[in-house]
Amino acid sequence: MKALVLAGGRGTRLRPLTYTMAKQLIPVANTPILFFVLQQIAQAGLTDIGMIISPETGALIQERVGDGTRWGVRITYIRQDVPGGLAHAVKTARAFLADEPFLMFLGDNLVQGGVEVFCREFQASAVDAMILLKEVADPRRFGVAVTNGSGRVTRLVEKPADPPSSLALVGVYYFRPTIHAVIERLRPSWRGELEITDAIQGIIDAGGRVEARTLNGWWLDTGKKDDLLEANHLILNEYVQGRMLGAIDGASTITGKVDIGPNTVVERSVLRGPVAIGAGCVIRDAQIDPFTAIGNGVRIDRATIGHSVILDGCHIADVEALYESVLGSGVTISRAERGSRRLRLFVSDDSEITL
Repeated sequence: MKALVLAGGRGTRLRPLTYTMAKQLIPVANTPILFFVLQQIAQAGLTDIGMIISPETGALIQERVGDGTRWGVRITYIRQDVPGGLAHAVKTARAFLADEPFLMFLGDNLVQGGVEVFCREFQASAVDAMILLKEVADPRRFGVAVTNGSGRVTRLVEKPADPPSSLALVGVYYFRPTIHAVIERLRPSWRGELEITDAIQGIIDAGGRVEARTLNGWWLDTGKKDDLLEANHLILNEYVQGRMLGAIDGASTITGKVDIGPNTVVERSVLRGPVAIGAGCVIRDAQIDPFTAIGNGVRIDRATIGHSVILDGCHIADVEALYESVLGSGVTISRAERGSRRLRLFVSDDSEITL
């Protein structure tokens, strides 16, 4: 069984940050989202991975991910020249997938608990496809499925104005090679794309069997800023272990689980976990509140920060309250004599803000 990871697209919902980086490489808890996806695939025992990349960000993804050695897998990069939909991505990867069953995993999605159990269930079954579902408050944003009550899928609709159910398709799919013949017959949707929901519906209409599994744990599609912050919150809660590799002075206070990277200095500060701080940082006279991830080489002086994602090389000084913010790499934020007190920012790389 192979795996297909979708790491293309332009990330328009995360601009301006994605003008300078691929959305799948944006970190949560100081680890790129895509790395969690690859880790979960490797844990499921799948080692032959095709990765869909785009012309805009493909080179950067190849540079950061490499050949897959760090996860014990082999990665084949497949260029998708136009973002033609999820089914188009499968069509683009046809030569790589050959006639093997495969897992398709969207590279900007996170699933609690991984996909190993579902892989085993699919491999042991004779179904044509298996999809993961999650009940959501607003299914209009997603592909939506209808089931017969015993796990068999009867109908799918892509981003419906009037959803027939509250069950959204999670970005994890399992397919037999029969999917390829269905995709060959597809026509573009009203969005101009080859929809994976239409392909799965085509399997059903042809008499094939599609089953669903409903997730009990969390699922996050990190395509928007607030989703990204929520993912950071949940991953910090789950993965921070309290590793102290830096230097913390006696005037600082640490409560909860906090990870501190090597060569990081913390002086006269309060850290309230879960918090992750990278390597080579300087934190002085600051308060870092829960659910904050701080990248490498960040300097924070006389500032309070919480529920935020701060990428590498930022400098934040004299900011009384920075919350629910995402800062790209190399951002500088400082305060003039006058300025507002509480901030909520979404700032791309190399920006400079004086308040």
